Amino acid sequence: MGKNDSLTARDLAVVWHPCTQMKDHEHLPMIPIRRGQGVWLEDFDGNRYIDAVSSWWVNLFGHANPHINAAISTQAAQLEHVILAGFTHEPVIRLSERLVERAPSPLSRCFYADSGSAAVEVALKMSFHYWLNQARPAKTRFICLSNSYHGETMGALSVGDVALYKETYKPLLLDVITVPGPDAFYAEPGETPKDVAKRQFSHMQQALEQHGEEVCAVIVEPLVQCAGGMRMYDPEYLRLLRQACDQYGVHLIADEIAVGFGRTGTFFACEQADVTPDFLCLSKGLTGGYLPLSVVLTHDQVYEAFYTEYERLQAFLHSHSYTGNALACSAALATLDLFEASPVLERNRMLADVMSEALAPLKDHPHVGDVRQTGMIAAVEMVKDKLAKTPYPWQERRGLKIYQHALANQALLRPLGHVSYLMPPYVIEPEQIQHLARVMAEGIDLATRD
Repeated sequence: MGKNDSLTARDLAVVWHPCTQMKDHEHLPMIPIRRGQGVWLEDFDGNRYIDAVSSWWVNLFGHANPHINAAISTQAAQLEHVILAGFTHEPVIRLSERLVERAPSPLSRCFYADSGSAAVEVALKMSFHYWLNQARPAKTRFICLSNSYHGETMGALSVGDVALYKETYKPLLLDVITVPGPDAFYAEPGETPKDVAKRQFSHMQQALEQHGEEVCAVIVEPLVQCAGGMRMYDPEYLRLLRQACDQYGVHLIADEIAVGFGRTGTFFACEQADVTPDFLCLSKGLTGGYLPLSVVLTHDQVYEAFYTEYERLQAFLHSHSYTGNALACSAALATLDLFEASPVLERNRMLADVMSEALAPLKDHPHVGDVRQTGMIAAVEMVKDKLAKTPYPWQERRGLKIYQHALANQALLRPLGHVSYLMPPYVIEPEQIQHLARVMAEGIDLATRD
């Protein structure tokens, strides 16, 4: 038995994997990874795979990045972790200063957690608690967009709208208001994505008019609904939403957990609409893909609503054991260093052009309903009927065929249902993008062959 097979057998005896029907592994091989370097992952049998999905969208500057490695090693020799209640440390202070400097004004306060879902929980609770401290107890609800995804803890799951994740737990979840989103996939003939955004905003306007007095906040994923199939929309929707939230006295929560740190072409996706949310949720790329860390940035108006005498019991009593972990903060600081050391966003624009050109031929594929892209995120959606954009039955699992074909051709492509996508580390080379596009095209041919 080879090392891959040996580790797989040991794994399946004790490990329960995320987002996985474990019975699949009776026929779908588990891939034990021995090492990573740049965009490459290598298993114990010497097979290599380009990490086209950045290991669930977290890796920015490649595996085993020397600068991030060194930063963590140096920090580990000094301080690995300390309670952040009543104590502090230099990495969390420096990181907060640099995030505030990067973030749109007037965001000025950083509250840390340990995952994207936890950051969303913090933002939801903080918004509700703010209104409670402002003697507005009727504000108890949230508005989200159709097809949205914000994580899998109870509050985060409540404000999402992907049935695959949410439906099972519906009896346990918050009562939220879900409005049709601005998904450009559903553009009518002659409509631009901006036209769709304006047309669809009427639903949000109506919801705010009707429910504004009971709504704490609206939560959105700016520009790209990642787990919802990489569906994309125009920045105009964010501009209109910011204005409406101000008009009706409702907070705006921007979940940039997946789309922040350059993924959409700007450092933060909200920059493309020139808007500032009341809460900015960040994670994933925050540490360059190294360690779990998340942060919620907010402004002084929110902060000051909690700043009072202890006896009033208005403090924000939310905590995680590893809040502001020193090692994770050091990884995040090293990640920010890499953005400043070279023109990362400029190079990403070049890479995005390569991605666009490499995937362009798939627009003519008889079973491709859409090829879409925002910055370093590109997606190809398979359909049964191209004209009507009719999807294949989900039970057919055609995306799985793409995944299996990719593994046989040095690529990790993990489709979302019938949507195959590229979201690679920023250190990828143009020829590697072209290879991924060829493998994806071959996989789509195999997956749509009846």
